Amino acid sequence: MIDIQNIDYYVSLLDEKVAHWGVAKEKSMSDAVLVEHVDGVAVITINRPEARNAVNRAVSIGVGEALEEFDARDDLTAAVLTGAGGTFCSGMDLKAFVAGENVVHPVRGLAGITSQPPRKPVIAAVEGYALAGGCEIVLACDLVVAAENAKFGIPEVKRGLVAGAGGLLRLPRRIPYSVAMRLALTGEFLTAPDAERYGLVTEVTAPGEALAKARELAALIAANAPMAVAATKEIIVGAGSWPADEAFTHQAKIIEPILTSEDAREGATAFAEKRPPVWRNR
Repeated sequence: MIDIQNIDYYVSLLDEKVAHWGVAKEKSMSDAVLVEHVDGVAVITINRPEARNAVNRAVSIGVGEALEEFDARDDLTAAVLTGAGGTFCSGMDLKAFVAGENVVHPVRGLAGITSQPPRKPVIAAVEGYALAGGCEIVLACDLVVAAENAKFGIPEVKRGLVAGAGGLLRLPRRIPYSVAMRLALTGEFLTAPDAERYGLVTEVTAPGEALAKARELAALIAANAPMAVAATKEIIVGAGSWPADEAFTHQAKIIEPILTSEDAREGATAFAEKRPPVWRNR
């Protein structure tokens, strides 16, 4: 059963700015969000550890800007989204909400991702709690790496709210219906091992290792042809809403530009020449 004391993680503590982390190749879209670009991978960190990384407007705008840049840049193929200080995200900043702050991105939704995820793949690296809006952020990602002591949940009903940032829409598609319904109606938590068993979590790691493993997974993705990776995600995401008799037609429209691309020729040539391909994203 849910531990009521842990709901404190869902309520933000102080809306203070935190010091910018001085990491090589790192920049800040705002004080609340840190971004690093390395070898084709964007690492985006929600940086409000004093508030359990609760989402205020600065977080939503910062992550949204980081994802817009990620989608726009040809040299970035995969992204990792994580939280600072041992917690992924405790959800919407309730103090900001009560104060009347509009905490969502005007286009991309809560945390700049829930309403409009990027066209390229995103991996959630989860330590600690991913609750309410934090869980909905995870559900907007394509893959999930979680520490074995991580916990997921949509306890909005315990605060007189509804999980309207995609939790009720996406959770039943990612885990069995009855499990999703119980979590939504009771507000109980789901452990990382159970989340892996139900298919929500891609891989479970030792505590403190989620980000490192997510980076490794992102690097495997980033080694592949960028256009092919983005097209593959588009097909998998879209296929669920395509009528069965139209699925191959929809797929063909996405695949055709890939088949005639320079990267398709480069991939075949590199294979024949037994060398690593050099992708040009065109």
